[in-house]
Amino acid sequence: MNLKRAFGIVLAALSLAGCSGAPLPPTTSFGGPLPDAFAVHGIDVSKYQGTIDWGSVRDSGVQFAWIKATEGGADLDSRFHQNWNGAREAGVARGAYHFVYWCRSPMEQMRWFEQNVPNEPGMLPPVLDVELTPTSPTCKRTLYREQTVREIRTMLQEMERFYGRKPVIYATVDFYAGILAGGALNDFPIWVRSTKYHPNVRYPGRKWHFWQYQSDAHVAGIRGKVDRNAFFGSPDQFADFLQGIDLPL
Repeated sequence: MNLKRAFGIVLAALSLAGCSGAPLPPTTSFGGPLPDAFAVHGIDVSKYQGTIDWGSVRDSGVQFAWIKATEGGADLDSRFHQNWNGAREAGVARGAYHFVYWCRSPMEQMRWFEQNVPNEPGMLPPVLDVELTPTSPTCKRTLYREQTVREIRTMLQEMERFYGRKPVIYATVDFYAGILAGGALNDFPIWVRSTKYHPNVRYPGRKWHFWQYQSDAHVAGIRGKVDRNAFFGSPDQFADFLQGIDLPL
């Protein structure tokens, strides 16, 4: 079946009724279109979701998944390979993400990610998860904008070199405001988190590509809660993205 036609069929069947949690505020106070205005939706998972029935996840209308792989230079998510293989076997588009630990060198972290995440045809590009970690018991480093941006760029460039796709930045609101606001690294696509407002409110002036809009969703095949995400574009644009076309910046 033509990939673009397949996404059209999925879209026709997609229903967000399975997502629960507090109702979102009206569009007027939300600052932009509500998540259900977007056509393509997915999830992000780690070991905390436990054993996942990926066939049920697929049948619920989930079209993509970001899967935690590594953290720092030595930690591997204990369910990464199970999730990676399960999503592939179920036909759910998937990509891996690395959580940055600010007290390890950029290249040490990238070597660890590359060691554990295979470079396979059809995978989504890798994600670099950058967050402030002031409560870390082992890393008390203060982050300064110029140096931090330089280290992030080093990691992104290595991801792009190794996987052959422009990677995606995941940035929380506080990290974005403190480090990335003002156009830093805007030559890479960004995945934003904003559960109470449209990203335009929390990430003003930044074009987003993926939006983590809910942290307490319920999805068939997953026990407990999971994050939900929206893709910024149409099913045709997502199909192109899966075929290796980079996102417009």
